Amino acid sequence: RTSAMSSAARTLAVLGCLVSSCAAFRTPGRLAAPSRVERASRRSCACRTAMSTRGDGLPCGSLVALITPMQSDGSVDEHQLRELLQWHIECGTDGLVVLGTTGEASTLSSAERTNVLRITQEMAVGKLPVIIGTGAIKPGDAIKMGLEAAEYGASGVLVVTPYYVKPTQKGLIKHFEQIADNSPLPIVLYNVPGRTGVDMTPITIGALSLHPRIVGVKEATGDVMRVAPLRELCGPNFLLYSGDDGSAVDFVLAGGDGTISVTSNVVPAQQSELMACARIGDAVRARELNAQLELLHRRLFLQPNPIPVKWALERMGRAGPGIRLPLTHLEPEFHAPLSEAMDVAGLIN
Repeated sequence: RTSAMSSAARTLAVLGCLVSSCAAFRTPGRLAAPSRVERASRRSCACRTAMSTRGDGLPCGSLVALITPMQSDGSVDEHQLRELLQWHIECGTDGLVVLGTTGEASTLSSAERTNVLRITQEMAVGKLPVIIGTGAIKPGDAIKMGLEAAEYGASGVLVVTPYYVKPTQKGLIKHFEQIADNSPLPIVLYNVPGRTGVDMTPITIGALSLHPRIVGVKEATGDVMRVAPLRELCGPNFLLYSGDDGSAVDFVLAGGDGTISVTSNVVPAQQSELMACARIGDAVRARELNAQLELLHRRLFLQPNPIPVKWALERMGRAGPGIRLPLTHLEPEFHAPLSEAMDVAGLIN
C-alpha cells in the first residue's frame, strides 16, 4: 500500500511537470491558471520548510505596505519613490506591496498608477517580490488592474473585499472567483472589515483557497484566534499574512507566514529580523525585538493610515510632505506622541 501511494505521488509530480510545460492543457478563452496537480508539485518541497517563499513564489516574512511619496503639491515624488524602493532592498525587506491602502491608490489616476508600476519595475522587479494592490468594487476593474500589474513584472496582486456595497459571503466568493478566473498572477485576498464594512469569514476564505490562483490572505482584523481555523481550512501551503502590526508577531507565532506592514515603512530592517525570528518559532527573541516597536505600532495609527506614517517618513527625510484629500496632514497634537514612539524605536538621534 505504501509503495502504491509513493508511486501515485511520483505520478502526480510528473503530471504536474507535464501540465506546466504543455499549453494544450490550458482552457481556451481564459488566462491559464495552474492546476491543483501542477500547483502541488511546484510547492511541495518549498512549502514544508522554513524557506522564504510560499504561494507560487510569493514571500513569507516582512512585506512593506509601501507609501506613495508625494511632493507638497500632491504630485507623486518619483525620486523619493526610487529612494524608498532601494532602501527596502538594502534593509532586507522580504517583499513590496505597492498601490495598496497605505499607498493611497484610490486617489491616484490611472496614469499615475502606471507611472508607479513603471518605477517599481525599474527599481525592484527581479530583486524583491512585488505585490500590487488591484482591489475594486467591480470585478472587471480589478481584472484590468491585475493585467497591467502583470505587464510590469509583478509577482502577485492583493485584492481587497469590495468596499461600501457590503456583499454577502456568497457574493464575495463569486466576486473573487471571477477575478481569479481571469488573473495571470497569484492572488492574495485582503480582509479589512474596519475599512470595507464586510468581514470575509474563515469559511469563505477556505472555500476560495481551493481556487488555483488564490494563494493567500492578508487578515487585518487583528484577531490572532483566526490563524488556527484558517490554517485548518486552507491547508499548510496557503499564505497567511497579518495586516495588523500590533498583533503580527503573535499571528506568525500562531502559524502565520508573515506581515504586510505599515510599521515596516520606517523600520524595515528591524521588522525583517523580528519576522524571521517569529517564523522559526523563536518567540523570546521575536517578542524582545517587538517590544522596542510596540509603541510605534500603536502610534502609527493615532490617525487613519497613512497619515502618521507619512509624517514619520517626512521627519526621517525619506518622504516629502504630500498627502491627498480627503486625507490631511497629521494634527499637531499627535506630533509629540509619535515623536516619542520614534525615539523609543531608535529612529531619532
